[in-house]
Amino acid sequence: MVRKTGVYVLEDGGGSLIARAWLSEYAEHTIDVQYFIFSADNVGLIAADYLVRAADRGVRVRVLVDDVLVEADGTELLALDRHPNLEIRIYNPSINIGKKLPRKIFNTITDFRGINQRMHNKTFTVDGRIVITGGRNIADEYFDYDHEYNFRDRDVLLLGGVATQVGATFEQFWNDALSRPVAELVHGAPADSDYAARLAWLHEYACNPTNYWPQVREQVSTIPVAFKAIQASGKLQWLDSVAYVSDVPGKNDGSQGLGGGGATLDALLDLVQHAHTSIAIQSPYLITTELSRSVLRDAVKRGVEVRILTNSLGSTDNLEAFSGYQRDRETLLRTGVRVFEFRPDAAERTTIMTGALATTLGHPPTFGLHAKSMVIDGQITVIGTFNLDPRSANLNTECITVVYSDRIAAEVLAGMEVEFLPENAWETTLSANPDARAGLSKRIRAWTRRVVPKRIL
Repeated sequence: MVRKTGVYVLEDGGGSLIARAWLSEYAEHTIDVQYFIFSADNVGLIAADYLVRAADRGVRVRVLVDDVLVEADGTELLALDRHPNLEIRIYNPSINIGKKLPRKIFNTITDFRGINQRMHNKTFTVDGRIVITGGRNIADEYFDYDHEYNFRDRDVLLLGGVATQVGATFEQFWNDALSRPVAELVHGAPADSDYAARLAWLHEYACNPTNYWPQVREQVSTIPVAFKAIQASGKLQWLDSVAYVSDVPGKNDGSQGLGGGGATLDALLDLVQHAHTSIAIQSPYLITTELSRSVLRDAVKRGVEVRILTNSLGSTDNLEAFSGYQRDRETLLRTGVRVFEFRPDAAERTTIMTGALATTLGHPPTFGLHAKSMVIDGQITVIGTFNLDPRSANLNTECITVVYSDRIAAEVLAGMEVEFLPENAWETTLSANPDARAGLSKRIRAWTRRVVPKRIL
């Protein structure tokens, strides 16, 4: 018998940060962390301090992070990994941690597909019973903490039920040969005094009110009260029909070169192919292939209204991906799909940013879209890490949560509808697009990225 899963959608960055902090503070047995990006910025350092303090209480903490964008150097990782209750592993360490320039170049030349296979999964699991998963990495811009540029993103909190499946998937990644203990990659363990000094500095940093505001700590401490209010509001739904889908480590066997697909792609294709009335999609990067365009074209022919919100040139953080989208935009539009591009000056950015930083800035920062979500027929909601591009389809490992609930779908779709409005997004057509609004410099830089093959974007 499958246990019910509690589902609560985490829309704003501030709330999603506070939820992670409180879960870390009150974990009793285990914390398993799996991320594509775990930055050494303000949020990343505070998150690391929470994990160390949990480990100090006897909680077993395991951190699995992809190699390509790890910002901390090897000695810093070793210092954390030296804690008896904290382990760090690096996924597919081919071009960063423990690698000198000659080895990086050699790996790039001899194993191009291998170095492009990244772990894009994002899960935060506490005591094997509570999970946060979705689009957010661990960095300032995913939690409304950056002063200049933040992401509109979305996570989902899962209680019980499929949390067991998420935990099993984490174990699969953790024990895979692609996941290497950091101590095997970096040599020269820090001295006792250096180890103690690094942890002391980390804790001092997190205690500094200029880095981690007292009002945020207060919100963390009042989570139980907030949770009771969430339960009373009915926004926490206990459901029988929730599915968690993850690709396997390594994604596929490589027999199709840079292609091959995976479990998440198969699940999404099946959902789109069985849609009856409507599909609303949010994807920060939108690079279509003949397969994806064919599936969307067929949906439109069946009478399904398909709308996609992606980044405009003005709001995107990834010019390579945008250049790929530019090259296929007209072909995609000819399928009958309606395409909207998120404005960098979206009116709703003043309401998206609900964290403490919002009250200290004189102007709202630029926001870009990072949510990877889909609502189908007003009944099915997908929240995950999958971008609509060849990289997510064939190279990166991804994970998605599929929620079968009219109520959850209505809640997520209501937010999407706001973002489709003209004050938040421009509708792109065959005769008009908003590229010119980004300015000449960014247009030129996007054009120069056209040399990058679309199949690795």
